[in-house]
Amino acid sequence: VQLVESGGGLVQAGGSLRLSCAASGFIFRIYAMGWFRQAPGKERELVAAMRWSNTTSSYADSVKGRFTISRDNAKNMVFLQMNSLKPEDTAVYYCNKNPPMTQWGQGTQVTVSS
Repeated sequence: VQLVESGGGLVQAGGSLRLSCAASGFIFRIYAMGWFRQAPGKERELVAAMRWSNTTSSYADSVKGRFTISRDNAKNMVFLQMNSLKPEDTAVYYCNKNPPMTQWGQGTQVTVSS
């Protein structure tokens, strides 16, 4: 199993980023997937999730209306479009099945400056 996140970076408040995750080693299309984040000194939290069928997504209240999760089952990829970013969105972002496996990728750092 491999999860490879990319697309993070440094952005000013109000800016946008699009994260990508390439998954391999399991039958991607039959699993719900999620984006999680972990800020310094805080526990990892689920911010967005999408069922295998692309028809249902859910979001943490803190990102609702600003983040959009999507997936491409043909390419085994999941994406997170993040708009109107806030300093409190600063964290390492990870993708994983939802609920998550014990194995995680390296994550991608998102830093939002005020």
